[in-house]
Amino acid sequence: MSNIKYRIKKRQVKIAIERIERLFEEAENAALEGDIEFANEYVINARRISIRHNIPIPRELKRKFCKYCYSYLLPGVTSMVRINSNEKRVEIKCLSCGKRIYYPYIREVKEKRRL
Repeated sequence: MSNIKYRIKKRQVKIAIERIERLFEEAENAALEGDIEFANEYVINARRISIRHNIPIPRELKRKFCKYCYSYLLPGVTSMVRINSNEKRVEIKCLSCGKRIYYPYIREVKEKRRL
């Protein structure tokens, strides 16, 4: 009996991950067309799915929205992106709420050196 529950849960998680990725694709398309409100709604829906199914949002998708106001970050439209080479980080300023988000990039530099 538990094997059946495990398979059902695994299938639900797979479907949820596909939906999250699809919602972020739709958010990107909506933002590029100029519908920022729709893009924000898609991000909120993707977060709800990830919370409901206890699935972490992948790093590359997590960096596409503001973690304070959950608005979709489109460089030049809803956010400003700067590279701070002194501190080896990328600075993203959300134009909706004004908060700044920092991501280090030293790890990526080290990986390139290894290759």
